[in-house]
Amino acid sequence: MTIHQHDVQGRRDGGTVAVPAQWPGATAQLAQGAAAPPVPRPVPVPVPARSGHRFLVYKQDPSVTELGARPVFVPTVVLIGPADARVRTEMPGVTPVARNAGGDFVFAAGTPQFDCAHTFAVVRRTMAMYERHNGGTPLPFAWNVGGNTDRLTVFPHAGEGANAFYSRTAKALKFLSFTPEGRQPSEVVHTCRSLDIVAHETGHAILDGLKPGWLSADNPPQTGGLHEAFGDITAIFLALAEPDQAEALVALTKANLHDTSFLPELAEEFGRALGRPSGLRDADNDLKLSEVGNEVHAISQVFTGAVYDVLADLYTFELSRQRRTKDPAIVLIETASALCRLVFEAFVAAPGTGARYVDVANTMLRISANRGDPAIYRTFIRNRFAVREITTAVTPLRDLMSGRVPMTEAGYTGDGQDVTEVEPHDEHSASLRAGQDRSRCCGTMQMPEYQVIAAEKLARRGSLTDEDILREELDELRRVFGT
Repeated sequence: MTIHQHDVQGRRDGGTVAVPAQWPGATAQLAQGAAAPPVPRPVPVPVPARSGHRFLVYKQDPSVTELGARPVFVPTVVLIGPADARVRTEMPGVTPVARNAGGDFVFAAGTPQFDCAHTFAVVRRTMAMYERHNGGTPLPFAWNVGGNTDRLTVFPHAGEGANAFYSRTAKALKFLSFTPEGRQPSEVVHTCRSLDIVAHETGHAILDGLKPGWLSADNPPQTGGLHEAFGDITAIFLALAEPDQAEALVALTKANLHDTSFLPELAEEFGRALGRPSGLRDADNDLKLSEVGNEVHAISQVFTGAVYDVLADLYTFELSRQRRTKDPAIVLIETASALCRLVFEAFVAAPGTGARYVDVANTMLRISANRGDPAIYRTFIRNRFAVREITTAVTPLRDLMSGRVPMTEAGYTGDGQDVTEVEPHDEHSASLRAGQDRSRCCGTMQMPEYQVIAAEKLARRGSLTDEDILREELDELRRVFGT
């Protein structure tokens, strides 16, 4: 990859920008990249080993005004575009977007330049979160095989529609926009401006690199549910990886994750634009597998809800035992990070095709035991997956259902057994045996490449072409025309 001198220095013609009012304490100096006159220092000071860039992003979306748009720091080299070694941004007539005189991508919220910078930054921060849990090793996209280093292309304004999607064929994330019914043409909802939506679709791209066979409709509905749930869980864990969001959440809920807040409500602006009372989905739900049939989005919410409940249980336990030694927001960040890593590692260890919820649950239990977590961690996992009818209840649920779980007892197991292997609640569940109903899924699950290409073919990784999608029809044409 060639780096030109103007990329290294930054372009001076894109320096001055307006500063959004919702950025608390913002100054024109940061936006313009202006520097104060240097102050002589007789002693040299250490400098960062590698510089990075500031971006202005929505911490949730434009409708979550208590968080608004705030600056974030991306500690890698980002070229004008924005683009780097893994991700590039494309918006006809706008990109490449230049850094300002200070080397930052800071633009007025709501402008096309902001949308490019915001979307790029959220994608990269999502990837960075999982790379931290991968020991710092870069995560491959599904086509990064045999030395291939092709980037993921991000299209913040990819067209009209109430959707967004990841495509392996296009090697892209595409975010659409729409005007809600009854609204003025100027009241457009851009899916790229939602941290939840961008993180969700990036989650699909990351998981396709790790489990390339999972997106095929040949798999049971639970495998599709794992893909959708991974996207929603990614949005939740990304929010809790950011100290300002964690601190705001603790203050808003008084450290009760089951209180109403922006965390479990996913894609608030999008959901309200579709006429819903809050977000597109609610991670703090009570759904069970027997209530959702084989519709993949509904099935995914059962798994997401179980993980969210485990997060809330773990936070209650850890806050109780660390309340005198750590700030509640720090406890939340550390607890969420530990659970995120546990879930991530369980997904990585799951079967390459036909993965079930019980596979992930059992792996979570084994990893938790092997890394020496308190026994109550595994009790929370067993209980929450059992009450969702995902697994059998090897521990009686009487304490959970009565609200009498001793949340401060590290060794609590309910019946004295620390079990790390459970069975499916119902092996004949539609979520395991029926065909996948993807009618309400995000655009990713509705892409034709995942509907018609067999799981075995997808699982082999590598780039996909239109011919791969049309293979069956093309083979038939060759047979007919060859006679």
